[in-house]
Amino acid sequence: MGTFPFDAIPSTVHDPIVGRGEGASAETVGERIKRLRRERGLSQRAVAEPGVSYAYISRIEAGTRQPSVKALRKIAAKLDVSADYLETGSELDPAGARELRLADAELALRLGDAKAAETTLHKLYADATRAADRTIAARAAIALALTAYERGDHAAAVSRLEEAFELERPSPLERVEVFVTLGRAYNALGHTEREIALYEECLEEIGQHDGDHASELARYRILLSYALSDAGQFGRAEKVLRQTLAESEATDDPLMRIRLFWSLARLSEMEGRSTAALRYARRAITLLEATEDNLHRARAHLLAAWIMNSAHDPQGARRQLEQAERLFGGGASADDLAILYVEQARSHSLLSEGTQAVEMAERAIALLDNQDSATVGTAHWALGEGLALQGDVDAASAAFERGVGLLERNRRWREAAEAARAWARLLREAGRAEEALDVLDRSAEFALRLSPEQRVQG
Repeated sequence: MGTFPFDAIPSTVHDPIVGRGEGASAETVGERIKRLRRERGLSQRAVAEPGVSYAYISRIEAGTRQPSVKALRKIAAKLDVSADYLETGSELDPAGARELRLADAELALRLGDAKAAETTLHKLYADATRAADRTIAARAAIALALTAYERGDHAAAVSRLEEAFELERPSPLERVEVFVTLGRAYNALGHTEREIALYEECLEEIGQHDGDHASELARYRILLSYALSDAGQFGRAEKVLRQTLAESEATDDPLMRIRLFWSLARLSEMEGRSTAALRYARRAITLLEATEDNLHRARAHLLAAWIMNSAHDPQGARRQLEQAERLFGGGASADDLAILYVEQARSHSLLSEGTQAVEMAERAIALLDNQDSATVGTAHWALGEGLALQGDVDAASAAFERGVGLLERNRRWREAAEAARAWARLLREAGRAEEALDVLDRSAEFALRLSPEQRVQG
C-alpha cells in the first residue's frame, strides 16, 4: 500500500495570474517617452538637452529614430525614471524582473494555474541559467518539481529537485514542503534508503541551529519513521516515534498529535497490529474532524480503509472510501487517486466483485504509469484477485507475479507473503500444483524476513 503522505503538497484552485513581466507592455520606447512627457506636462523642448535636441526627441516619439544609450539616460533624468524603464517598460533591473516573474508563477501554482505557470517557469529557468542567477534558477527548478510531483511524475520531481539543490540548497527549516516532496518522490521510485538519508540530514542540520525548532524536528522524525517502516526497520521507526511522542507531550499543538497518531496507525498496520492501527487512525480522524482540512481528512479515511481491507473488513473499508472520495472532491493528487483506486479494488475483490476489482486496479496502474512503488505492487495484487474471480488464470497469474515482485522489491514482506499465498491458491485450484509449490516457497521466504513484531502478530 502507499504511504498516505500527511505532508504532501495541498491541492489548489484556479486563478490565472501568470505573465507579468513577460511582454507586459506593448508600448514602444518612443510611445513611452511621449506618454511620460505628457503626464508630466512637459514639451519636447523642455525635455531636450545638449546633444538631445527637441527634433531628435520628436523623431524618437514618432518611431523614426532609435535613441542611443546616452540619449536614453538624459531623457530618463528629465522624466524622473530609470533608463531601463524607458527601454523595457519595467522599473526593475533584469534580476528584479526575473524575481517578479518567479513570484507570479509560484503564486499561480498555488492557485491552480499549473499549465501557464510551467510555461513561464521553463523560460525563466533558461533565462536565469544564462544570466548565472543561481537563486532564481534554483527556485524555478523547485517550482517545476512541485508541479511534476503533483501530477505524479516522481522521476521528474527528483531530477528537478536534485538539480535545484546543486544550484542553491534551501533550508530544511524554511522549505519543509520541498524536502517532503523529495523524500516522497524517492519513496515512490523505490529509493527508500535515499529518503532515510535525506531526513537524517535534515534532522542533523536543524540540530545545528540555535533556537526552538521542536515542531520542525518532530515533523522530520515522523517522516523518518515512515521511511524506516517502508524499509522494514520497524524497531527503529517505533523508537523514533516514541521519542517524538515523549517530547511532544508538553505541547498543545493538535496538528502534531494528528501526525503522531497517523504515524502510529501506519506503523501498527505494517506490523500486522490492525486493531491498534485502527484505534490510532480513528483518533487522528477525530482530531481532523475539528479542522477544515478536507484533504487530510480524506487521506485519514484512506488510511482507515487500508487497515480495514488488511483486516478483511471490506464493508468497513468501503464506508471509509466513500468518505474519502467525498472529501477529496476535485482536490486529489495523482498519488491520492491511485491509493483510492487500489483500496477500492481491494474491497471489491474481498466482496467477490471481480469486474469492479479489475476496473479499479487497472485505473490505479494506468495512473501510476509503471512506477516501481509498493502501491503499484498492491494494485497488481488486487488486479490478480479480480482476474482470478473472472476465471482468467493466466492473466491473473501474470498480475500476481508482477505484484509480488514489486512488493518484494519494496520490502513489503507481509503483503508479499499474503499476495504469494493468494497466487499459489489460484495455481493450485487451476491444477498447476508444481507452480503453486514454488510460489508457496517464495511466500515462506518472505515470512522469514518479517520483523519479530510481525511474526508475533502473524
